[in-house]
Amino acid sequence: MAHSVCPWWMGYWLASPLRRLSYNPAQILSPYVREGMTVLEPGPGMGFFTLELARLVGPSGRVVAVDIQPRMLAELKRRAAKAGLRPRIELRLAQPDSMGIAGLEGVVDFVLAFATVHEMPSAGSFFEQSAEALRPGATLLLAEPAGHVKPELFDAELKAAAGAGLRVADHPLIRRSHAALLTKV
Repeated sequence: MAHSVCPWWMGYWLASPLRRLSYNPAQILSPYVREGMTVLEPGPGMGFFTLELARLVGPSGRVVAVDIQPRMLAELKRRAAKAGLRPRIELRLAQPDSMGIAGLEGVVDFVLAFATVHEMPSAGSFFEQSAEALRPGATLLLAEPAGHVKPELFDAELKAAAGAGLRVADHPLIRRSHAALLTKV
């Protein structure tokens, strides 16, 4: 699997309001996220989806945003504070071989993996760590950009997910993306 991390400066474009023309975070996330949930978002960048996740989980929920780039997390922290959502968002710095999600075993209700798995050193390791954090019956939304990720690579990611105990429950339609809703069995 190819491993190439999006440079930090691209985060400004990825967090741009213009991106909403293609991806409406509320529309994509609202079928899966409710008040009080614990959500894990690996690779949040500067928070394009994170801020909406924090709104959806409400004051009784939390979003754990994990990124390997400190600059992404610093800007996400700034944007979350400006939006008044900082108390709902926990920031964690990941390492190349670990998402750094100790303490989340079996408590996560939803994982958002939007355009991130193809950047991971190992899809298998990503799905194993995510499955360990998910409670039984919880879901993971996997969406990969069709322009970067060929169908064969997406299929390989789905096989890695199955190997970690995640089954495909649905294939939601997300513009210009390969997508699957996975459930922990």
